[in-house]
Amino acid sequence: MKATKGAVDRHVDRTAEDIVDVSHRIHAMPELAWQEVRSSVLLCDELERAGLDVERSAWGLETAFVATIGSGDLRLALCAEYDALPGMGHACGHNIIAASAVGSAAALAPLVDELGITLQVIGTPAEEGKGGKIELLSRGAFDGLHGALMIHPGPADAAECVTSAVSHLTIAYDGRAAHSAGFPELGVNAADAFVIAQASIGLLRQHLPQGVMVHGIVNRGGEAPNAVPARTEGSWYVRSRTLQDLAENEPRVLRCFEAGAIATGSTLSVGYDSPPYAEFHNSEVLLAAYRNNMIAAPAGPAGGPGMARSSTDMGNVSAVIPSIHPYIGIGSGPVVNHQPEFAAHAVTSQADAALLGACKALGRTVIEVASDPNARVALKREAERLASPVH
Repeated sequence: MKATKGAVDRHVDRTAEDIVDVSHRIHAMPELAWQEVRSSVLLCDELERAGLDVERSAWGLETAFVATIGSGDLRLALCAEYDALPGMGHACGHNIIAASAVGSAAALAPLVDELGITLQVIGTPAEEGKGGKIELLSRGAFDGLHGALMIHPGPADAAECVTSAVSHLTIAYDGRAAHSAGFPELGVNAADAFVIAQASIGLLRQHLPQGVMVHGIVNRGGEAPNAVPARTEGSWYVRSRTLQDLAENEPRVLRCFEAGAIATGSTLSVGYDSPPYAEFHNSEVLLAAYRNNMIAAPAGPAGGPGMARSSTDMGNVSAVIPSIHPYIGIGSGPVVNHQPEFAAHAVTSQADAALLGACKALGRTVIEVASDPNARVALKREAERLASPVH
């Protein structure tokens, strides 16, 4: 079979119902981070059906996987995400990310030998705040790759990925319980500690540099209204434009939480759900090829950088491997990611059409890079530079 962009388009058109079915089935069974058992099985089954050699529960992680085809010297990976959001299902559209990885891989599978590539699909669990790709990096999942590609749904198209670095904090205060009416003087109020902390953060925001954001929730506020809360817990994010900026500003936020402990006499505990997510670095070679091959989405023409204040663990991958993370518009506007209405929109006819366009765009991008000797060399040089200890 001739390795052309038209061959990818025809394969996607021929298998469109199957690709959309994968998206809809994952959407119908939302699973949270590290719990994506059924989604992982479904994707592995589909990739095996497409002719890829699949390793399930890869790198010692139950819901991770890697599917491989080809043996060429240019090693490229398509990343699949498939975890959902607590309480909102697939309100970030990871069903589309997963299906686009499968659909583009299936279209490329008959062409890998002619293209001289080794193609992988890496199943990456736990993107939503748990840092699945960071764990995979530490276990060697991305070793030896020259490029990593994925595509993310959003309200509009954007080829370039611009994201923030983020730290995922788990905050807890321990006080002392007492009857709120009978013996309040004996209690140490761990709920009041959060009141002080949040007030302090509100005052701090005026003095934070542009691009630094703080937001969070209290997910345990006490046990009963007539008992002084002895234990409270919350989850908080601190975002900044870069990891360096994050390291400079996160301590200022932590002092606000310390203020809550000091004011109430409670004890503060700080933990982390994952290592920090890095800002995204776009591969010049892959981004240029994607721009040449992106498919217009139902939302209309491409806009600027998509979701520039959001964060992704793909940023950590991009720091060490040439990567792209474009956005494909699903025509949802004014509805945006992480709204329940976005989850509903992720299985509309507009979203399905965008999914098929995403499969074609990813497949075309791989073909363009693999078929151009200069691009192959340039991408390998990018990979060598990022892999070096100092770059």
